[in-house]
Amino acid sequence: MEAALLVRYEWRVAAVRYAGDTELVQALRDGEEAAFAYLVDSFGASMQRVAALYVRDRAVVQEVVQDTWLAVLRGIDRFESRSSLRTWLFSILVNIAKTRGVRESRSVPFASIADDPESRQESVPADRFLGDDSAWPGHWAATALPEWDRPLERLLSGELRTLISAAVTQLPEMQRRVVSLRDIEGWSAEEVCNVLELSETNQRVLLHRARSRLRDVIDRSGILEN
Repeated sequence: MEAALLVRYEWRVAAVRYAGDTELVQALRDGEEAAFAYLVDSFGASMQRVAALYVRDRAVVQEVVQDTWLAVLRGIDRFESRSSLRTWLFSILVNIAKTRGVRESRSVPFASIADDPESRQESVPADRFLGDDSAWPGHWAATALPEWDRPLERLLSGELRTLISAAVTQLPEMQRRVVSLRDIEGWSAEEVCNVLELSETNQRVLLHRARSRLRDVIDRSGILEN
């Protein structure tokens, strides 16, 4: 019990000390082990999940994450704050993961005809979503689920969460990556566009299609009717 309290206390202290990117980046440049530990605690689990969007072998996922940490430590002096530290870190991760995925023939081309915004019909009628003139364009007009722009990890449990997790794995690669980052990791649209090198329009269309497919799976399952 005392050990757990100590860990929580140390985390609160670190969260205050490294409240912004400026403080954290400087601490990393100064070689503070506590700063690196804080970075690992903050992003380590998410990095593994994102790497797994590109490579399936768990050992390779771990290698991608380790290579990313090495690249971060070697390149922190060159970080120019043009983006957030998190965006920079995950951009490195994605580039490494893409390279490993191609090497192992486990990935598809980054820009795929299957994910061309003009190439496919929606699986849910457009009138079930709010229009561009609403406060929440692209969101469900009437939803039995909580807000989609909050991380799914906080919203779902039990049978529904299992159903959606399985459905996400069946999505086309780019849809899976976008919806995973937006709705599971809780990233903003801007962060997803920057890290995945997508236009705002393409990101929005991919997210819409992924959510449509997931909603269709949910509707067909009848879970929400029970």
